[in-house]
Amino acid sequence: MKKIINDPNDVVSEMLQGLVKAHPQLVYFDEVEVIAKKDKAEKVGLVSGGGSGHEPAHAGYVGKGMLDAAVAGNVFASPSPDRVLKGIQEANTGKGVLLIIKNYSGDIMNFDMAQELAGMEGIKVETVVVRDDVAVEDSTHSTGRRGIAGTVFVHKLAGAKAETGATLDEVKRVAEKTIANVRSMGMAMSPCVLPGVGKPGFLLGENEIEIGMGIHGEPGVEKTSIKTAAELAEILCDKILADYDVTGNEVALMVNGLGATPLMELYILNNEVEKKLSKHNIKIYKIFVGNYMTSLEMAGCSITLLKLDEELKELLDAKCDTPAMKV
Repeated sequence: MKKIINDPNDVVSEMLQGLVKAHPQLVYFDEVEVIAKKDKAEKVGLVSGGGSGHEPAHAGYVGKGMLDAAVAGNVFASPSPDRVLKGIQEANTGKGVLLIIKNYSGDIMNFDMAQELAGMEGIKVETVVVRDDVAVEDSTHSTGRRGIAGTVFVHKLAGAKAETGATLDEVKRVAEKTIANVRSMGMAMSPCVLPGVGKPGFLLGENEIEIGMGIHGEPGVEKTSIKTAAELAEILCDKILADYDVTGNEVALMVNGLGATPLMELYILNNEVEKKLSKHNIKIYKIFVGNYMTSLEMAGCSITLLKLDEELKELLDAKCDTPAMKV
């Protein structure tokens, strides 16, 4: 295992300490592994989180126009309810808090418990659950579809709505509308290594890839041989469009790297995805290419399509300023 770390037991806390030193507009609460904004505005608060190892998700999206607090669990492990409660407390300014949860069983359980605890303190909390991964209906980590890179669009659009001074119900409506219109599909080319384990979590042959693999290394739908970028664009887009046909519509496109894929390859894939969508008369309104929802050093990618209307386009274009996304 070759990694830039000190002690595998300290990777999460030391990562977050390093994050706030690079971005002093954020504050770090040790022991509960929460990152929050230093300057709070009186508005609906947004909180998200999950296991670490998916950086820049989620702490990288704390800032104006997106999240107010992010809660980190250990690597690939859900944050405990007390950690989530601290995130809720930091995000709350009296206008209520929306929890944006990726659909993984541990996250669902712990965020729900934190919601109950916050309710006992008089904090109004609502939740939404992101299920954008069309690869499998159920996985080893979830009942129903997994939440992956499409979650970043939910952070962006719900965050933009909250900045307008909207009520908690209005912000939740936008988050749910975004969730209803976003779909993702990914593939992996090499495994990741958890710092506390020291060896790959799964194996792929030298010329083998896995279509539909999850961001924790959960099984996908097919192991196959290496494909060209054009073939991958075809496979991933076809799966998304078979689930949600956006032909003739405008979309936001995210070409997401899983941590070890060079930008050169992501841009090559983006070029092919654009060609593919063009053939379907799908107009791309805005493109995001980069590492937005990763899996440590896993090589691979995911494609996310968000069907847009005028309301979602306006929120997508709204200003945001976070470590990992600026518009």
